[in-house]
Amino acid sequence: MEKIKSLETFEQVVSNEKPVIIKFFAGWCPDCTRMNMFIDDVIKDYSQYEWNEINRDDFPELAEKYSVMGIPSLLIFKNGEKLAHLHSANAKSPEQVREFLNEQNK
Repeated sequence: MEKIKSLETFEQVVSNEKPVIIKFFAGWCPDCTRMNMFIDDVIKDYSQYEWNEINRDDFPELAEKYSVMGIPSLLIFKNGEKLAHLHSANAKSPEQVREFLNEQNK
């Protein structure tokens, strides 16, 4: 998972024609640490997405713009448009993340 470190990179990544997943996280977040323990296996199974992450504390304006109220949150973008959002309350297990991704692929 690539870490996004600038607004310019974020805009470039989400404008991709290929669907992109952005994980919003924070270093102090225990649920983010828990997600990190299982997300690599999920990424292997959903390689149709480009996977990136961004620290919401470094980019609060993006978190606000895209309604990221809790972390971790997974947002799917394509051609600059937010298509889906898995909120933190529903992103606590690999099963929840997979269920969300499977719903997007119907």
